[in-house]
Amino acid sequence: MESAEQKYLRGLIAEGEHQQLDFKFEINDARKIARTLSAFSNTDGGRLLIGVKDNGRIRGIRSDEEYYMVDSAATLYSKPEVRFKSRNISIEGKHVLEIYIPPVDVKPVYARDEENRWIAYIRVSDQNALAGVVQLQVWKEEGKALGRLLEYTRKEEILLGYLQQEPWVSLSKIQRDTGYRRKELIELMTKLVRFDVVKMKFIEGMNRFSLTESPGEEG
Repeated sequence: MESAEQKYLRGLIAEGEHQQLDFKFEINDARKIARTLSAFSNTDGGRLLIGVKDNGRIRGIRSDEEYYMVDSAATLYSKPEVRFKSRNISIEGKHVLEIYIPPVDVKPVYARDEENRWIAYIRVSDQNALAGVVQLQVWKEEGKALGRLLEYTRKEEILLGYLQQEPWVSLSKIQRDTGYRRKELIELMTKLVRFDVVKMKFIEGMNRFSLTESPGEEG
């Protein structure tokens, strides 16, 4: 008869990979794991099962080296350091390492890449995606007072009128079509997102924007 831990593990594996669950056959690059730690931290948190193949087959870990690789990813390749919980679950004569990464209150958490650049990720479905420049600016301003009223100028009117006609559009396309300077556009979009007038969603490999109440809104 299986233990409660083993049943718990099988239940997780049966879910398949999703926004809060990722399988790793093995770990051989702390930088790649740092991306997953960043993505989970910046989104809804999640669990990493090491020793499980993408198809859910249990392969098991070979040694404690897997844990130390995650620890290196969390301490050396993440900024700020990622706090995680771990446990080793025995099943089918093998060992699966479960890593739980909670969401953080103060975002973003960055991961260091091969060129020593610090990059922030978000979790989208079962993938890690680069956080967009507007998302980064929204995080940066989260601690600032928002104010009660959104001041509409001609710039906001033009932008909102454009989004009314072009739902779920990329920042680059908005810039091309409206002629706004990039810095100015980022500031405007950040303000509109913070006031919940505009929504962001990761679609087809990039952040896209639409009015919060839009006829073309997805999901």
